[in-house]
Amino acid sequence: MIYLAGALGFANSSYGHALEPGYLALRPIEKEIYAVTWKMPAVGGRPMAIAARLPDNCDARTPAQPVWDGTAYVSRWTTTCPGGLVGGTIAIEGLSATQTDVLIRIQHTDDTEQTARLTPMSSSFTVKSVPGPFDIARTYLALGIEHILLGIDHLLFVLALLILVSGWRRLIWTITAFTAAHSITLAAATLGFVRVAQGPVEAVIALSIVFVAMEIVHTRQGRPGIAESRPWIVAFAFGLLHGFGFAGALADLGLPENDIPIALLLFNVGVEAGQLLFVTAVLTVMAIWQRLQAPWPQWGWRMPVYTIGSLAAYWTIERVASLVLV
Repeated sequence: MIYLAGALGFANSSYGHALEPGYLALRPIEKEIYAVTWKMPAVGGRPMAIAARLPDNCDARTPAQPVWDGTAYVSRWTTTCPGGLVGGTIAIEGLSATQTDVLIRIQHTDDTEQTARLTPMSSSFTVKSVPGPFDIARTYLALGIEHILLGIDHLLFVLALLILVSGWRRLIWTITAFTAAHSITLAAATLGFVRVAQGPVEAVIALSIVFVAMEIVHTRQGRPGIAESRPWIVAFAFGLLHGFGFAGALADLGLPENDIPIALLLFNVGVEAGQLLFVTAVLTVMAIWQRLQAPWPQWGWRMPVYTIGSLAAYWTIERVASLVLV
């Protein structure tokens, strides 16, 4: 019961995903006049204590009062920047005291776009006149890695598969099926071929973790199901749903209109790279544990499985309740 209480406490604090990154966008609407969109993550039901500082040549107009849009606190206003933005410095004040990132998107008057990712270690950048594709690639690759490594629900699903599946060949097929599936729906949803409401998707993602955890228990009790006999089918089916979850996160950030293919590709590559890092780390720990031949009680396997199932059940109830109570 101790580990169950701790699991529920963790679930309450993380809600499946860690803090989503902040987002700042500037779009020209007239000569030297820009529309500004500023999204701040929520902390304790209030906007995170960060502020966007525009280049010195932009007017110091006070941002509009932030409004909660269901995922973040959003402010919108216009600013006048004589001479434009090129060469100016954009900074996020207070970012160094946080553990989140901020994505910056700037649309220039010639329809080119610049994308930058600011972090607590690097909280400012200078606007370029001709942003290169390397800037976009680096930004969306890092965002993909960050999203999967901070997406606790996605990682728990992968962890449950690693516990369930035995044998290298079966494991490779299972992880490959999961990867292929969520790559398909990530691309389809991001490019607008398929539209799915994000709320129900997040609830079913949590339910998918509960299902795999239950399959592990049934297998240990001598009642193996389809997840044990054909895990790649289960991984592919639920991978389609997880891809919609990734697409929802990417939709919140947006894609540069002139570089959608490369941004989408690199985000997906980042997700796969982060997933591979996680799988490698888990398998390494398992291998070390086996080599040590440390004593382990017969009921010990229940602890990680029941923790995973408890977290996922909590998320399922919470997410379904949020849909019903809206």
